[in-house]
Amino acid sequence: MAQPQTPTVPTPSTAALLDRAIAYTTGSLHLVTPAALHRPTPCAAWTLADLLAHMNDSFQTLYEAATHGHIPPPARDAPTPETVAPRPAVPLARDAPTAVPYGIPAPVPPPSAPECPFPQNVQTEAGELRGAACATLGAWSGAVRSAVVSVGGLPLAAELVAGVGAVEITVHGWDVAQACGHPRPIPATLAGELLELAALFVTPADRPARFAPPRDVPSNATAEARLLACLGRDPNAS
Repeated sequence: MAQPQTPTVPTPSTAALLDRAIAYTTGSLHLVTPAALHRPTPCAAWTLADLLAHMNDSFQTLYEAATHGHIPPPARDAPTPETVAPRPAVPLARDAPTAVPYGIPAPVPPPSAPECPFPQNVQTEAGELRGAACATLGAWSGAVRSAVVSVGGLPLAAELVAGVGAVEITVHGWDVAQACGHPRPIPATLAGELLELAALFVTPADRPARFAPPRDVPSNATAEARLLACLGRDPNAS
């Protein structure tokens, strides 16, 4: 008989990594203005409004993982930043198909789940999206949870789920700043730690569905440049 998982508190390193990722990205969200919502982003075929909707779904998925230890199975042929067809920037219906992290659909918390302030219209509620980011961090850093998250019925170490989330959060923070016309470098230490994580889970099988093909960078490139290139971004974009 399988033994029940022993609840555990997230390690300081994981909480700190998520903290720094969210701090960086919320700084980028402060740059969002209504006029910027129609602008293109480094995510192919996505406007900034599309990207914000995707980020909202990402935060919901991470919140569900932390509070319930469960993420639903991936939807077949789920759209991604590289494959999704363009959608109009306004109005953005919350039931419109959107890409979500790692092909995993954003879960709907059960009625008993604690309510989290995820915005219904992220086009006009970037401030609420920042609140959702903070709520997600609180769920990971403050909740006593299982050491394992069920992803599509398969167990995955919660620490890895949180680390993958930190990569997703950070790179989209970079995307937001680029779209707003105010590039923000990813802090070197954070980029280095995320680069190590990205090397663990980004494989050739993930391209071009989850990520664009990697870009070439010089051997002496910074950790930020190598991270962005690994995830299909142009480190020299401005």
